[in-house]
Amino acid sequence: MSTHSVHETKVQHGSREIRAKVALRLRSIEGHVRGVVRMVEEGAYCIDLIKQTLAIQRAIDKINAMLLEDHLEHCAAAAISAADPAERRRTINELLEVFEMSGKL
Repeated sequence: MSTHSVHETKVQHGSREIRAKVALRLRSIEGHVRGVVRMVEEGAYCIDLIKQTLAIQRAIDKINAMLLEDHLEHCAAAAISAADPAERRRTINELLEVFEMSGKL
């Protein structure tokens, strides 16, 4: 995973609204995961477990979509329209890396 010094600062990225929605969804997922752990420990039916883990995966995918959209609308849009070609290239490479990690490339 690459890290960029520009991202290591204490600057808050993303809109407040999206950060709040993501935090709420993550707390919901956390509770869902705890419930699935309990199901596993109690010996729940395998297909029921798979359905629950797929639901968790879909919820995480939704969070990733929200974060990506917010990033593209704010951070990436500003960087790509910046006069600095190195900043544009860094942003494009960063987006390509995320798409590669997601298996979308």
